[in-house]
Amino acid sequence: MLHDFMPGTEEQLASGMTTGYIGFDPTAESLHIGNLATIMLLVQLQRAGHKPVALVGGATGMIGDPSGKSAERNLLSEDTLRANQEGIKRQLEKFLNFDSGENSAEIVNNYDWFKEFSFLGFLREVGKHLTVNYMMAKDSVKKRITADEEGDRTEGLSFTEFSYQLIQGYDFYHLYKHKNVRLQMGASDQWGNITSGTELIRRMDGGKAFALVGKLVTKSDGTKFGKSEGGNVWLDPNMTSPYKFYQFWLNLSDEEAEKLIKVYTLLPKEEIEAITEEHKQAPHLRVLQKALAKDVTIRVHSEEEYRAAVDASEILFGKGDLETLQGLREDVLLSVFEGVPQVQIDRATYNQVPTVSDLLSEVTGGQVFGSKGEAKKMIKNGGVSINRQKVQGPDEPIAFDLLQQKYLVVQKGKKNYFLISVI
Repeated sequence: MLHDFMPGTEEQLASGMTTGYIGFDPTAESLHIGNLATIMLLVQLQRAGHKPVALVGGATGMIGDPSGKSAERNLLSEDTLRANQEGIKRQLEKFLNFDSGENSAEIVNNYDWFKEFSFLGFLREVGKHLTVNYMMAKDSVKKRITADEEGDRTEGLSFTEFSYQLIQGYDFYHLYKHKNVRLQMGASDQWGNITSGTELIRRMDGGKAFALVGKLVTKSDGTKFGKSEGGNVWLDPNMTSPYKFYQFWLNLSDEEAEKLIKVYTLLPKEEIEAITEEHKQAPHLRVLQKALAKDVTIRVHSEEEYRAAVDASEILFGKGDLETLQGLREDVLLSVFEGVPQVQIDRATYNQVPTVSDLLSEVTGGQVFGSKGEAKKMIKNGGVSINRQKVQGPDEPIAFDLLQQKYLVVQKGKKNYFLISVI
């Protein structure tokens, strides 16, 4: 997990309980799995006996951090930011122990100390301590300006985003003074912002503080980790279903899974090594991906959601039976078949359909089979199943138990699925 740290950090951590923090900007109502990598730094900090502080950036979220960005961030309203902050707080409480005595975790919001700060007051008390040359030398700033000069972008770096490192630096100073925070952590792209904080503490108070960053988690092609074809993989089940969340981890490459099981799980080193070795003996069984997916899905969601995701996965790979299908909740069922063609027919029409071949051709508007003859031919060849039960004959009457009293899952051949909704 470790990428870099300032000299003296090891000695500080070895000297006794250290309070360390990571900031999370409330730019969405949920954190995603990219954020989860840094949450795991706080988890490991607390497991080692230190005190974790999670800062929700109610103030900095109004500005936007240029680190790793190629364009100016859209600014959010105060109401939106407040709603996002509440969602993030609820998620952090799943991972950190807030009732563990001396090293109990804590959540703070930088809006609490910035809301009364005047612009002129901030310039006078804080801004004078860091030079423009110092701030311009940061990689996050240089990359944006260089990209603009080379014509890769149309917008420059605004003063708003340029000032971000000064504001984040003051966060560190405030927590140093009022919460005894001596360490700030984050992903490696935050190194410049974090060290600005340690420099501000040195210049404003003559104090000593430390920086530690984890590896920026990326995919094997170097692109940002945490996104699937549908966008970010969120921790909120309403934004990324537990089934899709589980599938994301299950579909990682061997190289990614071997790297990320060390970041995202709390499995002991020996167990990870044993799982990795077992995986190498039979990669097609995806032992590594399954272990990672199980651990993360249970901690982010629950054991129940993990079991539901496993059962749902069995359906698409042809291992689940009617009982498995019937056991799926409606939201899980719809999540599994979200990408397949869906057909709606009214209940009165459904109750009057004479045969299966009629249902799968004319009644469904030709979406499953283009003609009744085509349907009959494939049914006779044993290529059609409804709710995981093989259709025996084209003139078989409609006598299927509707899933959740309204759905039929039709399988045509090995890989073509259709979902019929009876409404």
